[in-house]
Amino acid sequence: MSTEQTGQKAEISVENIGGIERATVAFEPGVTLLVGNNATNRTSLLSSVMAVIGSDDAAVKGDADEGYAELTINGETYTRTLKRDGTTVVTSGEPYLEDTTVADLFAFLLENNEARQAIAQNDDLREIIMRPVDTDEIQNELDQLKQQQDDLEQELEEIDSLKGRLPSLEEKRSDLQEEIDEKRTELEELEAELREKDTDVQQRQQEKDELEEKLNKLQQKRGELEDVRYDIETEQDSLSELKSEYHDVEQELSELSDVPAGELGDIESELDQLRTRKQEVKAKLSELQSIIQFNEDMLEEDGVISTVELDGINDDSLTDQLLPDKTIQCWTCGSTVEREQISATIDQLQTVRQQKFQEVQDIESDIESFREQKQELEQQKRRREKLDMRLQRVEQNIDESKDRITELQQRRDRLTDAIETIEDEINEQEDEERNEVLSLHKQANQLEYNLGQLENERERIEEEIADIEQRIDDEDEIKAEIEENKKEIADLRTKIERIEQDAVEEFNRHMDAILDRLTYDNIDRIWLEQRETEVREGRRKVSKSVFELHVVRNTPDGVAYEDTVDHLSESEREVTGLIFALAGYLTHAVYETVPFMLLDSLEAIDAERIARLIEYFQSYSQYLLVALLPEDANALDDEYTRVTEIEG
Repeated sequence: MSTEQTGQKAEISVENIGGIERATVAFEPGVTLLVGNNATNRTSLLSSVMAVIGSDDAAVKGDADEGYAELTINGETYTRTLKRDGTTVVTSGEPYLEDTTVADLFAFLLENNEARQAIAQNDDLREIIMRPVDTDEIQNELDQLKQQQDDLEQELEEIDSLKGRLPSLEEKRSDLQEEIDEKRTELEELEAELREKDTDVQQRQQEKDELEEKLNKLQQKRGELEDVRYDIETEQDSLSELKSEYHDVEQELSELSDVPAGELGDIESELDQLRTRKQEVKAKLSELQSIIQFNEDMLEEDGVISTVELDGINDDSLTDQLLPDKTIQCWTCGSTVEREQISATIDQLQTVRQQKFQEVQDIESDIESFREQKQELEQQKRRREKLDMRLQRVEQNIDESKDRITELQQRRDRLTDAIETIEDEINEQEDEERNEVLSLHKQANQLEYNLGQLENERERIEEEIADIEQRIDDEDEIKAEIEENKKEIADLRTKIERIEQDAVEEFNRHMDAILDRLTYDNIDRIWLEQRETEVREGRRKVSKSVFELHVVRNTPDGVAYEDTVDHLSESEREVTGLIFALAGYLTHAVYETVPFMLLDSLEAIDAERIARLIEYFQSYSQYLLVALLPEDANALDDEYTRVTEIEG
């Protein structure tokens, strides 16, 4: 990735930030060098840029109560006000970014930048790269997709079950059609025979009408009886299925463990306490970082130093350590302290910051462990509640089915009695002369009734077949959706892994390239390895990805051997830290949201290598701002824009 150096000039106006009282500086796209000796407000200007972008790592001028920065870029204006409130600074305005997490880590590469210092301080490199990634949100998305997957797979199982029913239904439909055809043929033959025998229509019309009326009534009653019998048979089948379902649900419930009363509440209480503790520790961590940055800025700019109480470090212990020699004045208590002792105290604060950071990691591990327990118990509880409701519903359906069967059986008995009565009346009307004709009419009547019943049953089966075929037609779509879900689940599961791999690849590629340019003696390679290790999270051991840094050197006779990071020179460590920050910058595509990259405190690197380093970095940001000493700046091309005066 590289960024074309195009666009408009950017301009920043600053009041009372760091050591700057008032200043306005313009930046052309590309590299801008802030050239000057120490205490010439170069770092203060960089802090002002960070502040108006949205970072909190900036301090109000020691003798002022309020600071202000305004940035104009690409026709838009952004502002940030810093107002002192006791020992803290309150910010307001409309900054360039709402959230500067990735910018603070990977674009604002001042001396105490965490990504840049990670190599020297032996920090957890993988944690720094992954910090901007919301792993909780990824897990929530995974849970939702898994639930969708379960629902879709259950629907597929239902379709498979329906497929098994389809052949028998089709066979039954074919058998019914054959029977219908046979009945129709038989009816046609009977009707033809009746036409031959029933020649004296007028003479027999009245008798025939009476008989037809009774036969129609008989047919109606038989139809009702057949419907009732079919409904009874269907209801009995349904009752049998309901009883089987009831037994299955009862069996599943008996095998499902109860969720202990109060355990979910205890876990939620633990989670609330852990989250509250995490916020408290992170707030202290942020406050500590601001104090460190503020005091370092004041130290660099010949400002004043603050001392505040944080955990075991308090006003008295710090002030006692800062004894006068080469001293400056403390703005909180008015005492004077020695610069070297201030630096030592800042190192102690850095150690406290690292301890707080480790405490945040431990709390996050406990939160994840409790969250998994809670999720498992909630799923178990929801399953039991669902089964209880299902059992009640099935039991209710069984009672209702029994009631319907009883009612249908009573209706069947009533219809049977009515049919017998009509048949008796028809039999009385028959005589020997009309026995044959009446018998044919009765047969035809019965055939028409049977034919109607067969056709009704065929229609019901055809509707059921059509429904099943429609469900089967949806199978490919459901399978495609399942595959898409699987892909999304796989993508989410590998998202973190891809970010880790990208970061390792970016570091190794750029580290190889920069070592070729800077030509350090006997360094063959510095490279990052991603590997898995077992760590304890809460009460269990889990596999966790870690980044391990390797240093490979050459002996004078050309033999390669593995060295340690501790043996790197200060210059080598600084370059390695900057390349690690660049890897995070590219992995998280910070260039898409932040137009600036800031570099400061490069004095540990010789001037010629600084020039090559800046040349390498310049293609990755629209505006690369670099603070340099005059002797280091002399080694760089004159084509770079230089700012040599920043008003104090």
